[in-house]
Amino acid sequence: MLPRSLPLLAPVLLAAVLIAPARAGDATVGDVLWQIRREGTERSQVMQTLHVLTDVYGPRLTGSPNLKAAGEWARQQLEAWGLVNARLEPWDFGHPGWTNERFSAHLVAPVRDALVGEVLAWTPSTSGPVRAEVVQLELPETPTAEELTRTLEAAAERVRGRIVLVGSHAAVPVAFNEPARRWDLDELQARFRPVNPAPAPQRPQTGTPPGRLSAAEVNERVDRFLRDRGALGRLNDAGRAHGQIRAFHNRTFDVNRAVPTVVLRNEDFGRIARLLRGGRTVEVELDIVNRLHEDGRTAYNVVAEIPGTDRAHEVVMLGAHLDSWHAATGATDNATGSAAMLEAVRILTAIGVQPRRTIRIALWSGEEQGLLGSRAYVEQHFGSFESPRPGYEHFAGYLNIDTGTGRVRGLTVFGPDEAAEMLREIVAPLADLGVIGATNTKSRRRGGTDSTSFNAAGLPGIGTLLDPIEYQSHTWHTNLDTYERIVEDDVKAQAIVAASVVYQLAMHDRKLPRFSKETMPEPAGTPSPGTRPASPQPTATGPTAVRDSAPADR
Repeated sequence: MLPRSLPLLAPVLLAAVLIAPARAGDATVGDVLWQIRREGTERSQVMQTLHVLTDVYGPRLTGSPNLKAAGEWARQQLEAWGLVNARLEPWDFGHPGWTNERFSAHLVAPVRDALVGEVLAWTPSTSGPVRAEVVQLELPETPTAEELTRTLEAAAERVRGRIVLVGSHAAVPVAFNEPARRWDLDELQARFRPVNPAPAPQRPQTGTPPGRLSAAEVNERVDRFLRDRGALGRLNDAGRAHGQIRAFHNRTFDVNRAVPTVVLRNEDFGRIARLLRGGRTVEVELDIVNRLHEDGRTAYNVVAEIPGTDRAHEVVMLGAHLDSWHAATGATDNATGSAAMLEAVRILTAIGVQPRRTIRIALWSGEEQGLLGSRAYVEQHFGSFESPRPGYEHFAGYLNIDTGTGRVRGLTVFGPDEAAEMLREIVAPLADLGVIGATNTKSRRRGGTDSTSFNAAGLPGIGTLLDPIEYQSHTWHTNLDTYERIVEDDVKAQAIVAASVVYQLAMHDRKLPRFSKETMPEPAGTPSPGTRPASPQPTATGPTAVRDSAPADR
């Protein structure tokens, strides 16, 4: 692994900045990169920004007052730092906002104990504290509509006036090999080599067999059944180890189409299931207070600019999603990305850059519900390759940060090989911070993170690969995603990398190369909301990929 603290102003920096690409159009690019390092290291505000976004305004569920307040705070900060045209740009979410204000769950028979859980978003409150007997409703796997109907009808009288444990308990085995926190150097070099790069690992695609109901369809039918048959509440299994809970949402966004629903930690769900299997009567008490916010039907993206000079009509963008899920305070998904991008533009204004192109930051909402905010923004401002708006040809790239607190290891741009080559030149001075290189993609499939909203339009979106740290294993969308899980040095490095890349894109003689009319890939289908491409775990062995004057730990 890396040393616990890696100096951001490394001794090798001077040599690195001297090889900054001369094609950037400014003889002092290397000097500016040094100033970015110094400002981002000696006067960083990124942890203060993270404190505010997580401790003050977390969680930041789309449509909630917290997200709106976080956006307004960010707008004010951007103005205070000297950016112009700072604003909240509205888009139509189409659903009321939702917040959970109070929740408690207790096992009251045959023993008394507190239960640990999270309330499912866009589900209703209980009518005050509700105590009821628990019954378990076990479901067939990937059923047909007829199979599910038979299962539900057989349980119709059992669920009335009860709290229902839905599904079987998930057996979560003990993990003997912890995933690595850093990427392996050989893996990264293979993935980002200029010639024949290794493909990014992908999860197997598991579609629903023909004639069978999808998990979402099963859930919606079970919700309707429980509501219609008078169940008082629903308990789901989080299915993860060590008390981790991922609580998402009722996909209809209509609280009248569900019963009060709690995702219990796997350990508590299993305890109740075993008590029932042993023939004991189990009673649980739930107390849930949720609130709807009608003004949340309009959501907002935060936008501000550093004005350009001779090419001000051309725009380089950087951004991250500001919204989060509600089980925790959304620290690594994605307050870290938002704070890094805010810090990047703060650094650039603090050192007084005068970029040739306009630099525009955007903090998105609605990402967790399917990239809704960035998609609306791209459609409004740029259109698409097939139906461009006036700003389409003047767009010069969008850099995105998501997926945790780790260091940036490489960039992936939507564009031809020449676009990746240009980015490799741009990130060469950042090798000591762990940036290995850049590659390109031809995929216009939207999904995973906000850079793909630009890719889908045929524009050069730039995604970042980060060290996983604890992202997939612990924090992603879970109740553990808090300020305490942030790696300070890594987030500082994220901001320095973002500021350095965006500045060079804004100064370069050329915009990022794009596919021509003849080579532009066809638009792809859109995945379901909330899906992500694989964020694979690195191997646990091998040297780390960050270069430093100190030897890397093994």
